[in-house]
Amino acid sequence: MQPIGLLMIEHRLIERMIPILDENLQKIKETNTLDSNFLIICIDFFKTYADKIHHGKEEDILFKALEKIQISKDHKKTLEQLLRDHRTSRTIIGSLEEANNQFCRGDKSVLNDIQEKIHQLTVLYPQHIEIEDKQFFFPIMDYFTREECDNMIREFFDFDKNIIHKYYNQIVEKQEKLFGLKENE
Repeated sequence: MQPIGLLMIEHRLIERMIPILDENLQKIKETNTLDSNFLIICIDFFKTYADKIHHGKEEDILFKALEKIQISKDHKKTLEQLLRDHRTSRTIIGSLEEANNQFCRGDKSVLNDIQEKIHQLTVLYPQHIEIEDKQFFFPIMDYFTREECDNMIREFFDFDKNIIHKYYNQIVEKQEKLFGLKENE
Protein backbone atom coordinates (compact mmCIF):
# COMPACT_ATOMS: atom_id res chain seq x y z
CA MET A 1 0.00 0.00 0.00
CA GLN A 2 1.10 3.55 -0.67
CA PRO A 3 0.76 6.25 2.00
CA ILE A 4 -1.77 8.06 -0.17
CA GLY A 5 -4.08 5.04 0.10
CA LEU A 6 -4.65 5.80 3.76
CA LEU A 7 -5.31 9.47 3.00
CA MET A 8 -7.75 8.54 0.24
CA ILE A 9 -9.67 6.25 2.62
CA GLU A 10 -10.07 9.28 4.90
CA HIS A 11 -11.27 11.31 1.91
CA ARG A 12 -14.13 8.85 1.44
CA LEU A 13 -15.39 9.51 4.98
CA ILE A 14 -15.12 13.28 4.54
CA GLU A 15 -17.02 12.96 1.26
CA ARG A 16 -19.80 11.13 3.09
CA MET A 17 -20.25 14.11 5.41
CA ILE A 18 -20.81 16.55 2.52
CA PRO A 19 -24.34 15.34 1.55
CA ILE A 20 -25.26 15.38 5.24
CA LEU A 21 -24.19 19.02 5.42
CA ASP A 22 -26.04 19.77 2.21
CA GLU A 23 -29.23 18.15 3.53
CA ASN A 24 -28.94 20.22 6.69
CA LEU A 25 -28.41 23.37 4.63
CA GLN A 26 -31.62 22.66 2.70
CA LYS A 27 -33.47 22.09 5.97
CA ILE A 28 -32.23 25.44 7.31
CA LYS A 29 -33.42 27.19 4.14
CA GLU A 30 -36.83 25.51 4.29
CA THR A 31 -37.48 26.01 8.00
CA ASN A 32 -35.44 29.15 8.70
CA THR A 33 -34.15 27.45 11.83
CA LEU A 34 -31.09 25.50 12.87
CA ASP A 35 -30.30 22.33 14.78
CA SER A 36 -27.34 23.66 16.77
CA ASN A 37 -26.50 20.23 18.16
CA PHE A 38 -26.17 18.86 14.64
CA LEU A 39 -23.86 21.73 13.77
CA ILE A 40 -21.74 21.03 16.86
CA ILE A 41 -21.29 17.45 15.62
CA CYS A 42 -20.30 18.69 12.14
CA ILE A 43 -17.89 21.25 13.53
CA ASP A 44 -16.27 18.58 15.69
CA PHE A 45 -16.01 16.26 12.69
CA PHE A 46 -14.27 18.87 10.55
CA LYS A 47 -12.05 20.21 13.34
CA THR A 48 -10.98 16.83 14.61
CA TYR A 49 -11.26 14.30 11.81
CA ALA A 50 -10.79 16.41 8.68
CA ASP A 51 -8.29 18.86 10.10
CA LYS A 52 -6.37 17.34 13.01
CA ILE A 53 -6.35 13.75 11.79
CA HIS A 54 -6.43 14.04 8.00
CA HIS A 55 -4.83 17.41 7.30
CA GLY A 56 -2.47 16.71 10.18
CA LYS A 57 -1.03 13.67 8.43
CA GLU A 58 -0.87 15.48 5.12
CA GLU A 59 0.83 18.58 6.48
CA ASP A 60 3.02 17.09 9.22
CA ILE A 61 4.19 14.03 7.31
CA LEU A 62 3.54 13.95 3.54
CA PHE A 63 3.83 17.64 2.73
CA LYS A 64 6.85 18.08 5.02
CA ALA A 65 8.56 15.21 3.21
CA LEU A 66 7.83 16.96 -0.10
CA GLU A 67 9.26 20.23 1.21
CA LYS A 68 12.58 18.48 1.90
CA ILE A 69 13.05 17.43 -1.72
CA GLN A 70 13.00 19.12 -5.10
CA ILE A 71 9.59 18.77 -6.72
CA SER A 72 8.32 20.19 -10.01
CA LYS A 73 6.99 23.74 -10.16
CA ASP A 74 3.53 22.40 -10.96
CA HIS A 75 3.56 20.12 -7.93
CA LYS A 76 4.88 22.96 -5.76
CA LYS A 77 2.06 25.21 -6.98
CA THR A 78 -0.53 22.52 -6.26
CA LEU A 79 0.96 21.91 -2.81
CA GLU A 80 0.66 25.61 -2.02
CA GLN A 81 -2.99 25.57 -3.14
CA LEU A 82 -3.75 22.54 -0.98
CA LEU A 83 -2.22 24.25 2.04
CA ARG A 84 -4.32 27.37 1.31
CA ASP A 85 -7.40 25.15 1.17
CA HIS A 86 -6.54 23.72 4.59
CA ARG A 87 -6.22 27.22 6.03
CA THR A 88 -9.48 28.24 4.36
CA SER A 89 -11.31 25.26 5.83
CA ARG A 90 -10.00 26.14 9.30
CA THR A 91 -11.23 29.70 8.87
CA ILE A 92 -14.66 28.55 7.68
CA ILE A 93 -15.02 26.09 10.55
CA GLY A 94 -13.91 28.70 13.09
CA SER A 95 -16.45 31.19 11.72
CA LEU A 96 -19.14 28.52 11.66
CA GLU A 97 -18.42 27.61 15.28
CA GLU A 98 -18.59 31.25 16.36
CA ALA A 99 -21.82 31.82 14.43
CA ASN A 100 -23.35 28.69 15.96
CA ASN A 101 -22.36 29.92 19.43
CA GLN A 102 -24.03 33.26 18.67
CA PHE A 103 -27.14 31.44 17.45
CA CYS A 104 -27.22 29.40 20.67
CA ARG A 105 -27.07 32.67 22.63
CA GLY A 106 -30.21 33.81 20.80
CA ASP A 107 -28.76 35.79 17.89
CA LYS A 108 -30.88 34.55 14.97
CA SER A 109 -29.31 37.12 12.61
CA VAL A 110 -26.34 34.76 12.06
CA LEU A 111 -28.48 32.17 10.27
CA ASN A 112 -27.54 33.50 6.82
CA ASP A 113 -23.85 33.44 7.76
CA ILE A 114 -24.21 29.85 8.96
CA GLN A 115 -25.83 28.90 5.66
CA GLU A 116 -23.02 30.56 3.71
CA LYS A 117 -20.31 28.79 5.75
CA ILE A 118 -21.98 25.40 5.30
CA HIS A 119 -22.25 26.06 1.57
CA GLN A 120 -18.56 27.02 1.42
CA LEU A 121 -17.60 23.69 3.03
CA THR A 122 -19.79 21.71 0.62
CA VAL A 123 -17.99 23.40 -2.28
CA LEU A 124 -14.43 23.45 -0.89
CA TYR A 125 -14.01 19.83 0.18
CA PRO A 126 -15.14 18.04 -3.00
CA GLN A 127 -12.90 20.27 -5.13
CA HIS A 128 -9.98 19.90 -2.72
CA ILE A 129 -10.30 16.12 -2.54
CA GLU A 130 -10.56 15.84 -6.33
CA ILE A 131 -7.30 17.74 -6.77
CA GLU A 132 -5.51 15.56 -4.24
CA ASP A 133 -6.93 12.26 -5.47
CA LYS A 134 -6.79 12.82 -9.22
CA GLN A 135 -4.01 15.33 -9.84
CA PHE A 136 -1.56 15.33 -6.95
CA PHE A 137 -1.27 12.18 -4.87
CA PHE A 138 -0.29 9.63 -7.50
CA PRO A 139 2.34 11.74 -9.29
CA ILE A 140 4.07 12.80 -6.06
CA MET A 141 4.57 9.20 -4.99
CA ASP A 142 7.21 8.97 -7.73
CA TYR A 143 9.43 11.21 -5.60
CA PHE A 144 9.68 8.57 -2.87
CA THR A 145 11.39 5.20 -2.66
CA ARG A 146 9.51 2.14 -1.44
CA GLU A 147 11.36 2.42 1.88
CA GLU A 148 10.37 6.08 2.25
CA CYS A 149 6.74 5.17 1.53
CA ASP A 150 6.84 2.38 4.11
CA ASN A 151 8.30 4.78 6.68
CA MET A 152 5.59 7.30 5.88
CA ILE A 153 2.89 4.67 6.43
CA ARG A 154 4.43 3.87 9.82
CA GLU A 155 4.42 7.58 10.65
CA PHE A 156 0.74 7.77 9.67
CA PHE A 157 -0.10 4.89 11.99
CA ASP A 158 1.93 6.45 14.80
CA PHE A 159 0.13 9.74 14.18
CA ASP A 160 -3.24 8.01 14.47
CA LYS A 161 -2.47 5.92 17.55
CA ASN A 162 -4.45 8.07 19.91
CA ILE A 163 -7.20 9.09 17.50
CA ILE A 164 -10.32 7.04 17.12
CA HIS A 165 -11.41 6.55 13.50
CA LYS A 166 -14.23 4.29 14.55
CA TYR A 167 -15.78 7.12 16.57
CA TYR A 168 -15.99 9.38 13.54
CA ASN A 169 -17.27 6.61 11.30
CA GLN A 170 -20.10 6.12 13.81
CA ILE A 171 -20.88 9.84 13.84
CA VAL A 172 -21.14 9.96 10.04
CA GLU A 173 -23.25 6.79 9.92
CA LYS A 174 -25.63 8.18 12.54
CA GLN A 175 -26.02 11.44 10.63
CA GLU A 176 -26.52 9.58 7.33
CA LYS A 177 -29.36 7.63 8.94
CA LEU A 178 -30.90 10.75 10.48
CA PHE A 179 -30.97 12.46 7.10
CA GLY A 180 -32.19 9.37 5.27
CA LEU A 181 -28.98 9.02 3.27
CA LYS A 182 -28.34 5.46 4.44
CA GLU A 183 -30.75 2.64 5.15
CA ASN A 184 -31.08 1.62 8.79
CA GLU A 185 -29.19 -1.59 9.24
